[in-house]
Amino acid sequence: MSDLRAASGDTAWFVHDRFGLFIHWGLYSLPARHEWVRHAEQIPTEEYDGKYFPRFDPDLYDPEVWAKAAAGAGMKYVVVTTKHHEGFCLWDSKLTDYKATNTPAKRDLIRPLVDAFRRHGMRTGLYYSLIDWHHPDCVIDPHIGPYRASPKREELNRGRDQKRYAAYMRGQVEELLTGYGDIDVLWFDFSYPKPDGSGKGKDDWESEQLLETVRRLRPGIILNDRLDLPHGWDIKTPEQYQPRERVTFEGKPVVWEACQTFSGSWGYHRDESSWKSVDQLVRMLIDTVSKDGNLLLNVGPTGRGEFDQRALARLQGLGEWLRRHGRSIYGCGPAPDGLVAPGDCRYTYDAKNRRLYLHLFAWPYKHVHLDGLAGKVAYAQLLNDASEVKLEGSDWTTQNAKEASNGKDTLMLELPTEQPPVTVPVIELFLK
Repeated sequence: MSDLRAASGDTAWFVHDRFGLFIHWGLYSLPARHEWVRHAEQIPTEEYDGKYFPRFDPDLYDPEVWAKAAAGAGMKYVVVTTKHHEGFCLWDSKLTDYKATNTPAKRDLIRPLVDAFRRHGMRTGLYYSLIDWHHPDCVIDPHIGPYRASPKREELNRGRDQKRYAAYMRGQVEELLTGYGDIDVLWFDFSYPKPDGSGKGKDDWESEQLLETVRRLRPGIILNDRLDLPHGWDIKTPEQYQPRERVTFEGKPVVWEACQTFSGSWGYHRDESSWKSVDQLVRMLIDTVSKDGNLLLNVGPTGRGEFDQRALARLQGLGEWLRRHGRSIYGCGPAPDGLVAPGDCRYTYDAKNRRLYLHLFAWPYKHVHLDGLAGKVAYAQLLNDASEVKLEGSDWTTQNAKEASNGKDTLMLELPTEQPPVTVPVIELFLK
């Protein structure tokens, strides 16, 4: 077990590629009111299954279209929900009848998806929910799930065997890791132990055995951090917020991935209106990479199996920006130690090619001052069109810049008055 605990996934490709697609899809796409609709509205199993299970018919599902949209957006990998908290499985699991093959879909929906994304050169990842609101052995908690507030909760828990459920999970994970080729990422979700002793953690999931199963079957797979274990994982996964700085664990920087949504929901939500703009999403991606992280951005397909127009428009906008600015993202990380970007700016750095990228969230008037870079830059250009940006500028402005630098070895760049017609302009600095 000790060797398996120490085993770690291959994150070299992961920290290079930086940008991935999350897909949340299940029965909850039919009510279209958030993937936690069963929890939020306290819908009993019989009502939920009776209404949605026999009507899950994604007749317009074409994973080739999904993969093309993701690749066009500049995404390099995908993570798809095989089973979310509702317990419904998108593949033909031999361990349950609660699966897509028994709905009008009548097919495994994961197989064509991983094949399509691989054809487009993207790495593949599978999400698996530890929580299961459908399985008869998964013990109901007072905090999470459709029966959390039920006076019959204790009665409903009678006869449930959490150990039997943990064995069921290991069996399903084995199906997923042996049935779809070389899966690159396994994304578990999530543990929630509470100070009062309620809520499930590593003992309830039998996480040590689950980790052993994963590392035995796929030693090089990237595993996230949600098994409630201090070891064995490869990436930290802050959700729905942007860290203020590099993510650390026990005082050391770690590989991390911000998982974010276009709106406030992971699953398809027809009436949700707080969608982020393309500008916000581009800034989020830049900010993440500047702090040495990846961005996993989510789409919730409709019940008919499509990405809706709101999602497609934003994917297209991201792709337009990345087509010209991708080299400030892929293979990049934070600036060298000691370099701090000006206000309303972010640095990313390509250490291999010694190129520093200045992302301008607000376009300055005429000049931008870069502390610590005097004499260290050989050439500068706008990345969108490779047009030269002058270093230092005229003699009198150079002198003013030096006088204002306060000994910070400030480099001044001379910019055009008009901002380039791109979402976020980027200046590429070729370091000496």
